[in-house]
Amino acid sequence: MSEQTQERGADAERRVVVVGAGMAGVQTAVALREQGFTGTVTLIGAEPHQPYDRPPLSKAVLLGTAEGSAFDVDFEALGIELRLGCEALGLRPGAHVLDTSGGPVPYDVLVVATGAEPVRLPGADGVPGVHLLRTLDDAERLRPVLARQHDIVVVGAGWIGAEFATAAREAGCAVTVVEAADRPLARALPAEVAAPMTAWYADAGAVLRTHARVERVEPGHVLLDDGSRLPAGAVVVGIGARPATAWLAGSGVELGAHGEILADERLRTSVPDVHAVGDCASFPSGRYGERLLVHHWDNALQGPRTVAADIVGAGTGEAPAVYDPVPYFWSEQFGRFVQYAGHHTSADTTLWRGDPSGPAWTVCWLRDERLIALLAVGRPRDLAQGRRLIEAGARMDPRLLADPARPLKTATV
Repeated sequence: MSEQTQERGADAERRVVVVGAGMAGVQTAVALREQGFTGTVTLIGAEPHQPYDRPPLSKAVLLGTAEGSAFDVDFEALGIELRLGCEALGLRPGAHVLDTSGGPVPYDVLVVATGAEPVRLPGADGVPGVHLLRTLDDAERLRPVLARQHDIVVVGAGWIGAEFATAAREAGCAVTVVEAADRPLARALPAEVAAPMTAWYADAGAVLRTHARVERVEPGHVLLDDGSRLPAGAVVVGIGARPATAWLAGSGVELGAHGEILADERLRTSVPDVHAVGDCASFPSGRYGERLLVHHWDNALQGPRTVAADIVGAGTGEAPAVYDPVPYFWSEQFGRFVQYAGHHTSADTTLWRGDPSGPAWTVCWLRDERLIALLAVGRPRDLAQGRRLIEAGARMDPRLLADPARPLKTATV
């Protein structure tokens, strides 16, 4: 019997269970098949719906221009077993068993892809008219709210708050966004970069109130800590998300300060035969010299290839390349297409390309004259070229880089 045949035979006996049926989970299951895994693959999802993509929820699904966003994947043809409406409850690594609401599920290899869950507004649970926007059911509940053109209060001026406010204004709703910090995107971007975005709210007819904290929510109103009382036919809470990992308590899987799974450079956890991918896991970045926790779609798309390669490679003795991507995400808000690539916190230089009061501009972050991150507003070519330059570790000429008429790729040293 050839070595290759033996490997296929060994694979056929292995059971991979993927818990979490979002982008990261679905892509892991698909990547296993694409990379030749012949064992059983079971995909477990807590929601009863066919697995779906999340970005359209705050756009087309919310506005009623699309009925859903199910992945275009033929799970049956790929030999992927779906178990939907099945919630993960616990993990017994010694027994190689995942405990779920549908009973125990044995595994040889487990992939945790349970994503993140929204942070709830204290005291608002159970108050009529308070909404989150994370799931398909959330979007379906909010669609008629927009159709009735309610006065809406959005709590949080982060990415999801801005995207929802955009959709609500398009639907003709009166929108007030309440933000505890002094600016939008306070946790994501430096003050000088987020500052131009403040005007976007007024331009779109939305009211942005910064330095404002919610005291309490009542049916029909939001009370702020300064005594203000805002009319609210609906309240949408977008104050962040945390890894959905509480069910791993007592399992031995090592978690970080934010509840994230501490995965290694191949997205393996501290427990043998358990991987973690997507929003629920952080990973060490050699490129940036720190551990990254990335809550964005592209990370959930890219990471599964490393996980699948590690699982398939375990049967062949081949080690896959480490996972060290250039993080990337985008956001559509107030008529602008915003893209970000890289990780800017260690930058020693910030350069602007274009006028931030205009419709199109870019911010570049350098460290030792190498491009490490950029934010592009309405300049997709900058983003595409910049992402490649970051991956290459290219050294840049700051004087040339600051010229918005010059293509980024021509500003290298």
